[in-house]
Amino acid sequence: MPGMDEAEIQTPCLLVDLDALDRNIARMQALADEMGVRLRIHGKMHKSADIARLQISAGACGICCQKVSEAEAFVRAGIPDVLVSNQIRDPAKIDRLARLPGRGARVGVCVDDLANVAELSEAAMRHGTWLDVMVEIDCGAGRCGVAPGRPAVELAKAVREAPNLNFAGLQAYHGGAQHVRDYRDRKSRIDAAVLKVRETLDLLEAAGIDCPHVTGAGTGTFALEGRSGVYTELQCGSYAFMDADYQRIRDETGAPIRDFENALFILTSVMSHVKPDEAVCDAGLKAQSVDSGLPVVFGRNDVEYVAGADEHGQIRDPGGALKINDKLRLVPGHCDPTCNVHDWYVGVRGGKVEAVWPITARGKAY
Repeated sequence: MPGMDEAEIQTPCLLVDLDALDRNIARMQALADEMGVRLRIHGKMHKSADIARLQISAGACGICCQKVSEAEAFVRAGIPDVLVSNQIRDPAKIDRLARLPGRGARVGVCVDDLANVAELSEAAMRHGTWLDVMVEIDCGAGRCGVAPGRPAVELAKAVREAPNLNFAGLQAYHGGAQHVRDYRDRKSRIDAAVLKVRETLDLLEAAGIDCPHVTGAGTGTFALEGRSGVYTELQCGSYAFMDADYQRIRDETGAPIRDFENALFILTSVMSHVKPDEAVCDAGLKAQSVDSGLPVVFGRNDVEYVAGADEHGQIRDPGGALKINDKLRLVPGHCDPTCNVHDWYVGVRGGKVEAVWPITARGKAY
């Protein structure tokens, strides 16, 4: 509850350091403003309307997310501009997406297939709504996206000609580059992506098609896209919380990137210490995602999280420093899927609980 001491918080839970969160939000917005690009924060990371509102209040133009159900949750919560930065092909999901602008929000979606343009147009006409449509190009991730250049131009033409659709620009997100640790390798991948975007923009211009925005980028590469001269919008998400994996990537000097602070933690308690050199905490696999590695114990180098089971975490404690009910802050390896397994954020400032926020789109994966 708001007002209680941090020591009273029941564990395991997701704890947000509100001061660090505020600084991260302000820092990213200032960087985007300095580069002259818009910031469309990625709501799939935190899935929280409360945090999205803080980011929009700081200057973000809106949010993006990945699924229709996420978009519905954010629109219901009053977020006014939502881009589904993904393809939607199932007829029922397309129908639900096309209804959303009728609730007062600006809603966008990505396409990489001509048939999808007709599907979206038909649904929008049926509901009397308009959808913004971004043509997604494969700029190097090898996942979704039409080939850059002429195939993308043909798709953009189809969007422009389709009733109840607005051609809103290009989606050019290189997800595979975000966690590349070596700066030169990361930069090389984004340089190649920028060339593909520039080629496509030149062909769009030759065809007389205005491209309002080029959107993409993430926490690992945003400075490269933001200063490229072709991107107009960034889709960063993890910067607000940071996780252990993002803190392993390096800048051009080989040093860890320090632009943003850890603001999200799994708060856990020591529940057993039978072995003199190993403690057990109450944050196991069900409290986090370990696809990007085990969590890191924040602010300590004398103890280490070394293994997890369903309900238990093993903490190496060679000096026997930990006691029963001691609390530890764990930095998750990957914040996005970790957030999705919790119902609430507990926001603390100065050792006191200031806010308890529901994770608005938790479990919205369809």
